[in-house]
Amino acid sequence: EVQLVESGGGLVQAGGSLRLSCVVSGSPIDEYAIGWFRQAPGKEREPVSYISVSYSIIYDDSVEGRFTMTRHNGKNTVYLEMNSLKAEDTAVYYCAADGWGRLVTEWNYWGQGTLVTVSS
Repeated sequence: EVQLVESGGGLVQAGGSLRLSCVVSGSPIDEYAIGWFRQAPGKEREPVSYISVSYSIIYDDSVEGRFTMTRHNGKNTVYLEMNSLKAEDTAVYYCAADGWGRLVTEWNYWGQGTLVTVSS
């Protein structure tokens, strides 16, 4: 079974940067598309970015130009580099695997999430 473990969240000031990691186990990472989602307090989980097995990457408009998603097959790890952070980026960030699209229901595996708090 595929398992996902996120790390790298924390407290950062607006304008700062963080890098999130998602370690995948149970399967080679290059067999699945991997996605990052986030859920702010009181809001629904929303897509941030996702990367296909062929390295096509989709970013949500809200993070385009500020966030960069990469995949390291040798480490079975996906990263989300977040720059120019804003208060509205505050959320729990989740890693997802084996899916595609903006809906939570389109993805089969999920991590437990890591909290990112951006202070203004």
